[in-house]
Amino acid sequence: MTDRQDGEQALRDAFLEGMSRSAASVSVVTTDGPAGRGGVTVSAMTSISADGEFPTMLTCLNATSSALPLVLENGCFCINVLRTGQTDISDVFSSRRPAPGGDKFNAVKVATLVTGAPHLTEALVSFDCRLISAEKLGTHHICIGAVEAVRSSPEGDPLLYGMRKYLRPEDH
Repeated sequence: MTDRQDGEQALRDAFLEGMSRSAASVSVVTTDGPAGRGGVTVSAMTSISADGEFPTMLTCLNATSSALPLVLENGCFCINVLRTGQTDISDVFSSRRPAPGGDKFNAVKVATLVTGAPHLTEALVSFDCRLISAEKLGTHHICIGAVEAVRSSPEGDPLLYGMRKYLRPEDH
């Protein structure tokens, strides 16, 4: 490796280590439509704004994810924030565990809201979004959605991921 490549690798390693120290909620992004049904576990999602014509959110999907072309063609996605106790769902949608019967959706109960994207009925909260923008940046696509519907559970704590493992929020 050249000195530049060594420096780039050191920066990448430092970045990954630093980001592992930042806890994030675990979500499953789902879609369905003419291109088919799919889903993937993510930790990169956030709100953009509640103001304007409609609330907006974003999620980042790896360009190699089988769910990405489906989201792009279907024009919709649902961000399903998992709760503690749903690590098995996260592991199935991240392909860390085999999908029951070969279909990730066999691991969950689903319904649809406005866009037709699957809403995980036992998620802590689900944000049903119409895709309004997608831009590739490096290895990921930044997908921005207009929130069409929200379903929240009356109780539960978010499933968190940090330090390269699932975390439990401390009760205060």
